[in-house]
Amino acid sequence: MSFPLLTATAALPAIGAVATAAVPAARRTAAKWTALVFSLATLVLAGVALARFEPGGDRYQLTESHAWIKDFGVRYELGVDGIGVALMALTALLIPFVILAGWHDADPLETSSSRWRPTQGFFALILMVEAMVILSFEATDVFLFYILFEAMLIPMYFLIGGFGDRAHSGSDENAAAQRSYAAVKFLLYNLAGGLIMLAAVIGLYVVAGTFSLSEIAAARADGSLSMATGTERWLFLGFFFAFAVKAPLWPLHTWLPNAMGEATSPVAVLITAVVDKVGTFAMLRFCLQLFPEASKWATPVIVVLALISIVYGALLAVGQRDIKRLIAYASISHFGFIILGIFAMTSQGQSGATLYMVNHGISTAALMLVAGFLITRRGSRLIADYGGVQKVAPVLAGTFLIGGLATLSLPGLAPFVSEFLVLVGAFSAYPAAGIVATTGIVLAALYVLVLYQRTMTGPVKEEVRGMADLKVRELTVVVPLIGLLLFLGVYPKPLTEIVNPAVQHTMSDVQKKDPQPEVEAAK
Repeated sequence: MSFPLLTATAALPAIGAVATAAVPAARRTAAKWTALVFSLATLVLAGVALARFEPGGDRYQLTESHAWIKDFGVRYELGVDGIGVALMALTALLIPFVILAGWHDADPLETSSSRWRPTQGFFALILMVEAMVILSFEATDVFLFYILFEAMLIPMYFLIGGFGDRAHSGSDENAAAQRSYAAVKFLLYNLAGGLIMLAAVIGLYVVAGTFSLSEIAAARADGSLSMATGTERWLFLGFFFAFAVKAPLWPLHTWLPNAMGEATSPVAVLITAVVDKVGTFAMLRFCLQLFPEASKWATPVIVVLALISIVYGALLAVGQRDIKRLIAYASISHFGFIILGIFAMTSQGQSGATLYMVNHGISTAALMLVAGFLITRRGSRLIADYGGVQKVAPVLAGTFLIGGLATLSLPGLAPFVSEFLVLVGAFSAYPAAGIVATTGIVLAALYVLVLYQRTMTGPVKEEVRGMADLKVRELTVVVPLIGLLLFLGVYPKPLTEIVNPAVQHTMSDVQKKDPQPEVEAAK
């Protein structure tokens, strides 16, 4: 038997979570290093999986399949296509930066009356989320995916509610109440989506007699499986609702600004750059593959919802006074672009959507983590409390600017390629949708540049006059992310070569071809 690389990649952070939690309470530094070492080892394994993946080979590679619950046909079945392996690598890449950025976020508060926060628990929960997210990108059994989809909510709930942002304008009691509210709202929204998905999962088993993606695909191909139109549409809606909550898509998005605002900046990155990608990934892997006809039936409505997310999220970002909530609403707008690209049903749109998932993860991590360093220094999330930072901390201001420019998809930075492909795909299939979506670009420039102007330029406020610039640990977090944004911005080919074959398989699932350009014959 070959080495179970996919299992090992997911199991290593889970083992690391247990090891980190087991470190004695007084040895906080040892717990941090334990978590960091396991996250780096996971990154190495993910790199090996990426290197062994053959873009022109079988659709699902590095596969593993073992009986799990025989009476119900549930299997422990893993495999990655180009989309899954890219997102698995993204997750493994970001977690070491999340750990380094949150190095002191769970240290005891010496000057506060609030309860002591266990450092070991903070980093163990981060590793547990990593394990579940990676395994969800690998799962090709629908029931196994559902278990992971729901289970990752538990550690995220405790990370949001138990380890919130310390830069809170109110009292300790008020801050705790806000964290609790954000954590409960996050949990309830996602649990509601998960319960509806569970009904759809059971319905799929009744119709197909299996949870295996490969077996369902084979049954469709030989004609032994056919779904009634109404049945397929109801099942599609059950899956899509859960993924739209996770993504998040308007109007199911309202939990995200609360969760990102009250969580620490590294946990906010974990939410929007890692966990939320499971929702958009699942739309590609499960909605389009399992329910191709229903996906085409629902496309017009989903495209409209995606456009509302793009414009609505950007407009609310423009009006925000809180730095972290601004980034949260910007992410809602970006997820609208991703979903628009998926349901444009063109190869350019879906390639762009997949690239957007990866590039948004990197750019949002860079911007949010630098914002977190800024907020930690000043002790406030309010934009109005800053001014003139670039004169006292030029490196911090410069990295903040690059992260912001990536967020507005400046040419030469990685998100530009993604957004361009999404718009090309949207214009070729739905020209009116493409026109509306471009307003998101204009609004993105507005909220990013105004944010930078109000926080970094102008007279130096007295409260920021002694602000320290980025330190070695913080530069270790930010510089590699900026390097990736530049590299993938000018040379995205390594990523597109992995993603494009998987996109072609998805296009084949829904039996869609790219629209042909209309060219008038020469007279």
